[in-house]
Amino acid sequence: MVVFSFKLLPFDINKRNALLFFSILLFLFSANIFATPRDQAKRIHDRLAASPPSEAVLASMTAKIEAGDVNAAAMEAMENPGFYNVFLKNYITPWTNKEQTVFAPLNDYTATVIGIIRDDRSFKEIFTGDIVYVGVPNPNGYSHVNNDHYIALEASGLNLGDAANLSMQTQSGLEGSQLTAEQTAGVLTSRAAGEAFLFAGTNRAMWESIAINHLCTTMLALNDVSITPDRVRQDVTRSPGGDSTIFLNSCVGCHAGMDPLIQAFAYYEWDQSLQRVVYTDGQVQPKYLQNATTFPLGYVTQNDNWDNYWRKGQNALLGWRGGNGSGAGVKSFGEEIASSRAFSTCQVKKAFKEICFRPPANAQERDEVNRIADVFEASGYKMKTVFAEVANYCKGE
Repeated sequence: MVVFSFKLLPFDINKRNALLFFSILLFLFSANIFATPRDQAKRIHDRLAASPPSEAVLASMTAKIEAGDVNAAAMEAMENPGFYNVFLKNYITPWTNKEQTVFAPLNDYTATVIGIIRDDRSFKEIFTGDIVYVGVPNPNGYSHVNNDHYIALEASGLNLGDAANLSMQTQSGLEGSQLTAEQTAGVLTSRAAGEAFLFAGTNRAMWESIAINHLCTTMLALNDVSITPDRVRQDVTRSPGGDSTIFLNSCVGCHAGMDPLIQAFAYYEWDQSLQRVVYTDGQVQPKYLQNATTFPLGYVTQNDNWDNYWRKGQNALLGWRGGNGSGAGVKSFGEEIASSRAFSTCQVKKAFKEICFRPPANAQERDEVNRIADVFEASGYKMKTVFAEVANYCKGE
């Protein structure tokens, strides 16, 4: 009998780690490459519908993928009630509260975005439409002073993807509305947005929410100290801590652009005692004029005329389009935001992170974000198109 003996040769630890790393990469790569159409169908359904598909649906989606129509398979997954009641509800809810928590109850902001997506309406209407979605079982139950209607709707477990359960109405037509059609602006004038972002303060919280949730940027990123500060309000000190350089090198970079934009909300207030949004047509809310002695030479708000100073300078990269960057009131302001390229790419980035479980990771994927944003705009701003395109891209992951 011949006996073979082997001797382990010394092996550099770094080489061993590198080999292990590339072995793991190879495994993950192989798992994605060899995912069958049935595997891909199940992954798409699990992520979009937040539940496993039935055998019949799985077979139908698999057949569509095998035929090369992955988007159609994704659209089929979006017919499941879980897409509306779970996926979209959890996807949208963090936009509606300061804490950005997913655990907040259903409200008019969330329900309206769900309805706009369900009905394949232009997503720009979330910022421009005279629109609100209410529960059909009790269509007159909408209240300007509480959220009971939506809490009951969510507790009912009814399929929000069914128009028999959730229907569109006009905000201006709601009983007790203080707004005309031209004064509404989708979710920007919803009760939930008012409670979260117009309460007390200076209404600047509304802009920060828009920047984070709908332009995918932050105040730090927007900071541009080259902007003319002629519209910065009186309540902003020009010498924080007695040092004017702090204002000139930091504070002005946000306020110079934010203050003239958020002037669009000058007639809006959240009334804590009434528990509702209050609109005073032609009358500037006192919060815009408070702390006037902080810097008496600062800007005094006289109306709801807004200007977008960020169309020039570094923030021109947000891709402002249409109009001339000026207007009066929240509706035209909403159109300014929703027409920007940043608005379109932001919707894709958020969908990418939600469906792929990660943000775009490299130049190739950033190019993919721009491609899908092009498709989104060409579709008439239909969000289901975005979800389908992203699901297609991540189907093997």
